[in-house]
Amino acid sequence: MPEGHVLHRLARLHHRRYAGSTVRVSSPQGRFSAELVDGRLFQRAEAHGKHLLHVYGPDATVHVHLGLYGSFTESPHPVTEPVGQVRMRLVGPTHWTDLRGPTRCEVLTDVEVDALHARLGPDPLRRDARPELAHARVARSRQSISVLLMDQSVLAGVGNIYRAEILFRHRIHPYTPGNRIDRALWDDLWPDLVVLMRAGVAAGRIDTVRPEHLPEATGRAPRQDRHGGEVYVYRRTGLPCLVCGTPVVAAELAGRNLYWCPTCQAP
Repeated sequence: MPEGHVLHRLARLHHRRYAGSTVRVSSPQGRFSAELVDGRLFQRAEAHGKHLLHVYGPDATVHVHLGLYGSFTESPHPVTEPVGQVRMRLVGPTHWTDLRGPTRCEVLTDVEVDALHARLGPDPLRRDARPELAHARVARSRQSISVLLMDQSVLAGVGNIYRAEILFRHRIHPYTPGNRIDRALWDDLWPDLVVLMRAGVAAGRIDTVRPEHLPEATGRAPRQDRHGGEVYVYRRTGLPCLVCGTPVVAAELAGRNLYWCPTCQAP
């Protein structure tokens, strides 16, 4: 499932291409009520965590959650015939966008949009984020910080890669209970997460390794992985930690894989 930086990257792209224009919206697949926004002014695009919002207003916002299989394809004019199961087609002055396979694609009222925002935690990539609210939820929980970081009602937008990497960068064992994450540690972790995720938006990939641990600084081979990016522990099970050399370990928690260094992130 795409992490939050992907949705913010899409929001920036769609805002740049469509905001301020009257657009055509259709559903070649027939499973989306495109007529509710077709021919209306596309006001803006924004994201909150893993949710993308196309705002037409008043009382009309297209909400997209890509889930595991959803994807957008972006093309310049001319517009061609749909290929495959296109849930939503968006056509603007110079470009067109097709959406396939999302978990959610629906038109929400303003009240429903407010309810969506209310059930999501602070998003490190949003200017209105209040990190103290996320910490308050973490600090009163006995659940592991690994579970809490992936709980979108606690913190919106973080997925498995950012979770593994931010815990490594702050030397936090993944099974540490949330109520042991004090405010000082959280105040170090949050801005670091903001920087990493903003870099992800800019680059279109996740890089979390500090300059002194990059391949060009250490002489090691660059990472070869379909996800791209240089990381410390994510999907590096059995490989030496880039800091101390201890083999990275993995375990499953709540149906997702954890990765950590048992030395750098000792309990």
